[in-house]
Order: sequence, then structure tokens, then C-alpha cells
Amino acid sequence: MSQHQKSVEMSKKQGGWVETILTVVYAIAIAFGIRTVAFEPFNIPSGSMIPTLLVGDYLFVSKFSYGYSAQTIAFGLPLFDGRILGSPPARGDVAVFRKPNDTSVDYVKRVIGLPGDRVQLTAGRLYINGKMVERREIETYGATTQYGQRVALHQYIETLPGADGNPPVEHRILEISDNQQYDDTPEYDVPPGHYFMMGDNRDNSADSRADVGFVPVENFVGRAEFLWFSLDDASFWQVWKWPFALRFSRMFTGIH
Repeated sequence: MSQHQKSVEMSKKQGGWVETILTVVYAIAIAFGIRTVAFEPFNIPSGSMIPTLLVGDYLFVSKFSYGYSAQTIAFGLPLFDGRILGSPPARGDVAVFRKPNDTSVDYVKRVIGLPGDRVQLTAGRLYINGKMVERREIETYGATTQYGQRVALHQYIETLPGADGNPPVEHRILEISDNQQYDDTPEYDVPPGHYFMMGDNRDNSADSRADVGFVPVENFVGRAEFLWFSLDDASFWQVWKWPFALRFSRMFTGIH
């Protein structure tokens, strides 16, 4: 092989490596861009949103639903205040947000109180702006405690009142009883630019009634849209457990 042919061959190999590296860089950039401005995956590690979301559910959150803030697109850097290019969260939305007193932690809860609302729980019943929120009891919900004990929880269909032109929202909630720790609260006045969040598993949720407090609008990551994967008592990397752990009926279902 002549010196010229060797040079051409070496140039082709170098060009192939460059193309491969650029392809990987482009793929990473596209994935990062989608995750940053479009959809971001999350998984559910706790039972605070049962029965809507179960431990082991994997979901996609639409980041464009509420627009973008420094917390969600600029990694907490103070590039701008508030939110841009979005609509405000609606009452009844299931949303992911950064915990106000620790923005390294993501929470998923339901929007209950809007800016200017008055929210209170009395004997387990939810009041918004002085009016009791309607609920009707349905079949009990079988659950397993952290100690492996099977229990039957009260299950209700709760109807949150519509607001800002949006219709009322029906969703399921669970209650151990109506006299648990956070079933009697003071009346919370939701300040401007903030939201009151609660878990659907009402007696097993650290939310705005506890140390979470009011959630600033800039802390919202996005609205939970749909489940794409779900495992019962197995981690995502435990592939050998999938045949017995997959919850097929929950995959590719919307979140309400």
C-alpha cells in the first residue's frame, strides 16, 4: 500500500470516529433538550398519591404545561423570576414540584388551593373558600402497611370545585378515618403566586398541611400526564422480576 493510500485510509478512520462522536453528542443534546423543555420521566417511590399513583409507577411530566422557571429549566440559577411561556396550574392537576425548603427534592401531589383561596380541613372534610367539598364513599381499598399487614381503607370520589373557567374535577382519595393527624387544621390563606398541595392518600401524605407549606409557582416542574411503565414490588433494574411484577393494565394510561 502506497503512502498516499495509507493517508487516505487513516483519514477515513479519523472521519468515522468524528462522525460517531458527533452522533453521540447530538443524541445526548436532543435527549437533554426533550427532557428540559418537553417531557421528563419520574418514578413514584412512596404511597402518598395512592390510589391515583402507586409505588413503582413511572410517569411522564409535561414541562411545557406550566411554562418554565429558573428552578425547572435553569437548574436553580437566578436567570429570571416567575414562569414564562405557560399557563398556571389548575385545581385538580396532579403536578410535580420542587419542595420549597429543599429544592433538590421532587414531590408529586394534587393542586387543591389556588392563589387567594382559603383551605381548611375539619373532621377530615375539605373546605375551600368556606364550602365543604363534596365526596361520596365507594368500595373500600385494600392496602398493605409497611409492616406487611393488610388493611381496608375508606375510599371516596371527591369533587373539587372548578375555577378560572375549568370544570369540577373528580378523583379518588383514601382515608384511614376522619380523625387523623392532619384532619383538623387551621384555615390556610393561599398567598399570591403560591399553591396548596395535598396527596390523595390523605392520612399518609406529607404535603402543604405539613412541612411542605405553600408551593411557589416557580417551583412547579410540570403536570403529570400519563404512566408509561409500572412495577409491583420490583426496581426498574431488576429485569428478572418483570414477568411477575409488571402492571400491564396501568401502562400508557392517563393520570387524572
